[in-house]
Amino acid sequence: MTKTKIWITGSKGRVGRALRKLAKAKGYSVYTSDKDLDISVVEDVNSYVKVYRPNVIVNCAGITDLTYCEENPYEAFRINAIGARNLAAAAQSIGAKFIQVSTDDVFDGKSPNALNEFEPVNPYTVYGKSKLAGENLVRELTPKHIIVRSSWVYGSAPNCYVSKLLDRAKTESVIQIPNDQFSCPTSAAELSKCILKLIETNEYGVFHASCEGVVSRYQFARKIIEYAGLSDKVTVEPVLATAMDTGIANRSRYTILDNMMLKLTGAYEMPNWEIALAEYMQSIKK
Repeated sequence: MTKTKIWITGSKGRVGRALRKLAKAKGYSVYTSDKDLDISVVEDVNSYVKVYRPNVIVNCAGITDLTYCEENPYEAFRINAIGARNLAAAAQSIGAKFIQVSTDDVFDGKSPNALNEFEPVNPYTVYGKSKLAGENLVRELTPKHIIVRSSWVYGSAPNCYVSKLLDRAKTESVIQIPNDQFSCPTSAAELSKCILKLIETNEYGVFHASCEGVVSRYQFARKIIEYAGLSDKVTVEPVLATAMDTGIANRSRYTILDNMMLKLTGAYEMPNWEIALAEYMQSIKK
């Protein structure tokens, strides 16, 4: 039996790394690219799919730094929107299933209610706007698409929130963290499990895939320090986000994703965020 061929873009990022590892372990034939292939160059994307002809393309590539996106909007849209467009069109040309990894930043963060896949979007940041543009282009260009939105994704990759916090804990005895930003911290490993399950189904459309539960940045940071065994050495102090910085990345925000489509279809059940975090912290201790 021929193995399903999966092409993962952004393979050196948090989700890309986790998905690559899991897909290989499950016996998929995995092809990867990162900065070695510019997804915004349509000729390069088309050449790649003509050579390798993947059955599934998973787009984990993207510019996710909020401040960088605000300062470089053309670059943000070039990768997050045009890159997604090129990959979606290429997937359609060879009949491949296309998975676009997206974000809770397509919402404005002002709703006090959990947000399901049928809620109206209203991005506030350039990052959110560029990711929404990518979603819309994917919808237009291939019917065989799944858009997977998640939140506060962490994993083994540069600039991971968990690793940056633990690095701070090496030199700081008091760490100030916002207590007015709320979401659902999500393990890249759990998100990857969900993506693979969706690949194996005949489902299409938009799916929210965040770990279950509601937590503030402050509560999340405290739990990371606790699981790292540093509670007696480091104090996590709650502050208002706006008191820390005037940048767009530091503002009050409430984006709780309701995984309604996963529940309606029975495709996958995301675990509680504390369980997923405990497993991740154990894995990085090994």
